Amino acid sequence: MQRLITAILFLLTVTTSVSAQWFDWQTPGIPRTADGRADLSAPAPRSAEGHPDLTGLWLPVNASGSLYDIDNVQGWALDAMAEQQSTFYLNDPRFHCLPSGPGSYTAGASTGGNRRIVQHPDFIAVLTSEMNYRQIHTDGRPIPEVILPSWEGYSAGYWDGDTLVVETNGFNDKTWLTREGLPHTDQLRITERYTRSDFGHIALDVIYEDPGTFTQPVQATIDMVIRVDTDILESICNESETGQLHYTGEITQTEVKVVEVPEEVLDTYVGTYQGLWLGRLITAEVFLEDGELFLTRTPLYSDTGGNTDSATSPLIAQSENAFDSSFGLGWVFNADENGEVSSVSEVHVSGAWTFKRIE
Repeated sequence: MQRLITAILFLLTVTTSVSAQWFDWQTPGIPRTADGRADLSAPAPRSAEGHPDLTGLWLPVNASGSLYDIDNVQGWALDAMAEQQSTFYLNDPRFHCLPSGPGSYTAGASTGGNRRIVQHPDFIAVLTSEMNYRQIHTDGRPIPEVILPSWEGYSAGYWDGDTLVVETNGFNDKTWLTREGLPHTDQLRITERYTRSDFGHIALDVIYEDPGTFTQPVQATIDMVIRVDTDILESICNESETGQLHYTGEITQTEVKVVEVPEEVLDTYVGTYQGLWLGRLITAEVFLEDGELFLTRTPLYSDTGGNTDSATSPLIAQSENAFDSSFGLGWVFNADENGEVSSVSEVHVSGAWTFKRIE
């Protein structure tokens, strides 16, 4: 049991962008309301060149668009997504200590989406908890047509009024575009448009062109909100012994123990559970279907859209009361002193978040 919890915690360590509250330190230069909170509706700051200054720590809080419409995805890519789901997304680049690349554009806090933008007249740097960086050249250079494929691609940007337009090509084909395992080819070309409407918000519109993956260009609209009085902590997934084993391929999914749990035991877990995670009410509905246990989490994530408001996963038994799921979350059912199942713990890097049984 302890080994299971350790393994789940490791996987969530490498999937979660960690941020830290720096005690009573307040970020300098932030417009604030009378109660000391950041005034998100204050005017957007501007650079010495007169452009909106995008500098800051940003988090996507919603993502939607045709990027998530499977009708736009070619058959081979749909098959690849189905294969990734069947292995619980074991091949997510983050699980192998590899960069997320363009997959980070739509990611939220729980999936590595925090990013710090640093703006300079000649380039913009984007820093993430993965300890990699992205360069966006804004010195007037064009994008080369033929370049060495890379994880982040080659980016060049220019200003269209108050909107920063960024064009990127030269991606390798080793990353995903969404956390659901949507692949792409090295033909991928991305155009981003960043518009900072006020101090606290950036509207990001992204166009994906990849004739090897999509039947037509697709689009994502991403709302980003500034985060103040906090920072990003580094997350190095191969620092731990377990991380190194995953990195070198010495641990495989087949080594994860799966046990058979009697149906009468599974039936005791059926019910509705509720609790708070990241300040948002989460509902977990557990049910049996053809002798197999399933869980529906609503909402699936608390920080980004682009996924349905809820999602259902089979629960794969690792012990009699501990289960894995395709969400990348562990679930442990807890009994009270009378032996009745009274709660379920949703296991994250931050610990086991307890949801009480309400019915």
